[in-house]
Amino acid sequence: MGIRRTSRTPAGVPLEEAGGGTIASRLNWLRAAVMGANDGIVSTAGMVVGVAGAAVSTNALLASGVAAVVAGALSMAVGEYVSVSSQRDSQKAELAHEQRQLDTDPVYEVRHLAELFAAQGVEAPLAHQVAEQLMAEGPLAAHARHELGIDPGRLTSPWQAAWASTAAFVLGALIPLVAILTSPRPIAVPVTMVSVVVALLVTGSVAAHLGRAPRARAALRTVAGGLAAMAIAYGIGSLLGTQL
Repeated sequence: MGIRRTSRTPAGVPLEEAGGGTIASRLNWLRAAVMGANDGIVSTAGMVVGVAGAAVSTNALLASGVAAVVAGALSMAVGEYVSVSSQRDSQKAELAHEQRQLDTDPVYEVRHLAELFAAQGVEAPLAHQVAEQLMAEGPLAAHARHELGIDPGRLTSPWQAAWASTAAFVLGALIPLVAILTSPRPIAVPVTMVSVVVALLVTGSVAAHLGRAPRARAALRTVAGGLAAMAIAYGIGSLLGTQL
């Protein structure tokens, strides 16, 4: 079995996060998509299973399911856009602050960057040489990447995250919706639960892979949460159905 190695800058920041930014940027929207799909699966499954528990008509079940998908997708888009926009604004503020420091005392900033490299085990003369060379090529980019862990040319895109999570939400939501609408009514809920379990196993595993976490534990945790949500929703729906 091979050992996975992650290339790092002299400051100890992974290259995919500090140097290129391409992989980090891709992971941002992939994570947003996975989380969006997971939310779509769980929230829609809870809605349609709960409504099914109330023993309503197929038309009412369809209407509630579609409403859940549309409302959830819009909420996901707005929430993701606002969240990532706040993150982007924070990154811009940090870059502006760093630029002011560079304008005020560039000599100190060279020394500070060299100290960051030296703290990671680089010999002081070499650390200072690297700092000077990086500062000559781009002072703000050098400090942003190696001190802040930000690539100023590849800030997180709120639109990209919003579209990725919204599209994934809709795709995830269609799984329980289609399952419950196309299954015979007596077995519709069990079929939906099985389809949701399979879908959550996939999203949980992918999320764990992106976060470099144990897949089995993450997948089981995701499935357990989804089943709990459906069970509670079905119980409430059944209770309300008997009272109507």
